[in-house]
Amino acid sequence: MSLIGREVVLGVGGGIAAYKSCELLRRLQDRGYLITVVPTPSSLNFVGKATWEALSGRPVNTHVWENVHTVPHIALAEAADFFLIAPATADLIARLAAGRADDLLTNLVLASDVPKMLVPAMHPSMWLDPATVANVETLRSRGFMIMDPDVGRLTGKDIGPGRFPEVPAIIERFDDITGNVQDLKGKRILVTAGGTREAIDPVRFIGNKSSGKQGIAIALAAKNRGAHVHLIAANFDTSALDGIEVSKVESADDMQKVLTEQFPACDVLIMSAAVADAKPKNASLQKIKKALLGSIELEENPDLLASLASIKKNQVIIGFAAETKDHLQEARRKLESKGLDLIYVNDVTGGAIFGQDKTMGTILLRNDADIAVKEVSKDALGNLLLDQAIRQLG
Repeated sequence: MSLIGREVVLGVGGGIAAYKSCELLRRLQDRGYLITVVPTPSSLNFVGKATWEALSGRPVNTHVWENVHTVPHIALAEAADFFLIAPATADLIARLAAGRADDLLTNLVLASDVPKMLVPAMHPSMWLDPATVANVETLRSRGFMIMDPDVGRLTGKDIGPGRFPEVPAIIERFDDITGNVQDLKGKRILVTAGGTREAIDPVRFIGNKSSGKQGIAIALAAKNRGAHVHLIAANFDTSALDGIEVSKVESADDMQKVLTEQFPACDVLIMSAAVADAKPKNASLQKIKKALLGSIELEENPDLLASLASIKKNQVIIGFAAETKDHLQEARRKLESKGLDLIYVNDVTGGAIFGQDKTMGTILLRNDADIAVKEVSKDALGNLLLDQAIRQLG
């Protein structure tokens, strides 16, 4: 199952284990989750607001009365796909069981009906107290998933149940709730992204409006689902793509060279790059004076997809098409003529889609019904395409 809903509220209770949630936050981000941290006021005694904002890259609020004009207890609740509260102290568990709403986190819990997971951490005598036992049972009966704490040494010399579990164990349990299965583990995904540039002279080129955002979204989605990902990046910043192998290219010829080297080893090729159809027949090694720019003789670039489709074995090839007229008919023609397994097409009339965070279009498959994609994030489309790739792989 793909992880299309990824917005997570990370609630942080006021216990010493709050510092361990810093590592939890980073590892959740590595898995592709988008995190908004909502600490309780008392938890700021252990980890400050500035730390959470720096780690999450998002504003952090603790009270309902902050940024009132945004109605945060409703806006955040509606945006969240999941709640993860770690650590959950005895006091926080008691307040949740009583249905109280005396800070932003408890307001959010009451205002949201999405799946919620709690990770308790406290002294053993507090965890085993009949009041806490009853409160935990109450919350479980209401649908909360509550992870039992580990047994071990706590802040003092005491040993017993109540220790904050190890971060990998928390994430494994949370993945069970979200459906973030590593269904591409062991697979090699090759992605092209961005727009090629065909040199006219050392300072001018023929290019297009592709930003690379869709290719980045696909590459990150594949990485988060366990794949080994190789991104062929045409003319955009790749500095933030940790855990992804990157080859930087400029022209269609550059891209063809890397594709020829990497394609035989991949399981899936997703060709989201916008490759220029033509290039200057004779690029100048010197800057051409303005007065001499009367005309440029062009020649056609090689059809990268068609050449790869002709040598593929048990591989899946996904293409993209950006059209302004008869887009479904044109996409179907490309699907058949280039030997693709599926293609995603969108209408880019007026420059739509390029550089945006959202997309809409249609997925066309060779032997199945078309899939209409209403306006979604490019992250979500990346996961939809990977779902189809898995189906094609069997």
